[in-house]
Amino acid sequence: MKIVITGSIGNIGKPLTQELVREGHLVTVISSKADRQGAIEALGAKAAIGSMQDIDFLSAAFKGADIVYLMEAWESIGSLSDNTIDFNAGMRQIGYNYKEAIERSGLKRIVHLSSFGAHAPKGFGSLVVHHDVEHILRQLPDEVSIKFMRPASFYTNLFMSIHHIKERSAFVSSYGGDKKEPWVSPLDIAATIAEEMKLPFNGKEIRYIASEEISPNEIAKTIGEAIGKPDLKWLIISDEQLLNGMLGAGYNTEICKGLAEMYASHRGGIVFEDYYRHKPVLGKVKFKDFAKDFAKVFDQQ
Repeated sequence: MKIVITGSIGNIGKPLTQELVREGHLVTVISSKADRQGAIEALGAKAAIGSMQDIDFLSAAFKGADIVYLMEAWESIGSLSDNTIDFNAGMRQIGYNYKEAIERSGLKRIVHLSSFGAHAPKGFGSLVVHHDVEHILRQLPDEVSIKFMRPASFYTNLFMSIHHIKERSAFVSSYGGDKKEPWVSPLDIAATIAEEMKLPFNGKEIRYIASEEISPNEIAKTIGEAIGKPDLKWLIISDEQLLNGMLGAGYNTEICKGLAEMYASHRGGIVFEDYYRHKPVLGKVKFKDFAKDFAKVFDQQ
């Protein structure tokens, strides 16, 4: 098949591209960075360099494709420290750009990377943008089939806690404890997307993706053992302390507020209610596998 991948070759795009090329598909990878062209071509794919804001470019890239994988990222909108940017509006605009490009190109089959929490229009902070983009794409005609992939929290998000571990010997968040919640490896996300591309497309469908269900305290214990800090803890702070910490680091105010609300929604597990109603078979990459990778990155920083 002719398959187009948006989002360049990051934690999901790279293994997805490698798998699809290995299966013999003709893969085009869209990237906004010209310096990624060589790395994309080295994977056996074709590079299409352009912007998510350029509907003409997207339409041309999608035309003739059998399947397109869509994703949105804050980083494609601008610097995360820029307080003049409305990132939520920017994410929705990418959704509208995709919709128009799909209509122009005649594309009929889409796999879209959404998120847990996308089932609700409010209450889960930053995750609302995934609900909004899903809603935009659902307005496409019935003959356009879409598979909405809703992964759990990414293992790789924990890399952002390395500075806290080095400074305070703890993960720091506004929730914690022994309640298990779903986490996922980007490798399992890529494998699931590749699998879904081979299966029939029937209207607008949803699939949750997770690798393991593990509690914050179990995360701290497992990572602590991997990095040689057996006393590593998961420290719970207030919503206000978390928000002020992110603001103090210089991030966009609205992003910080959205993240603070999202983390608060983890308490009691309300953000995962729809996940548990449609609980998936767990993936292959377990948290102990990721802990080994975490240790390598930890040692390098």
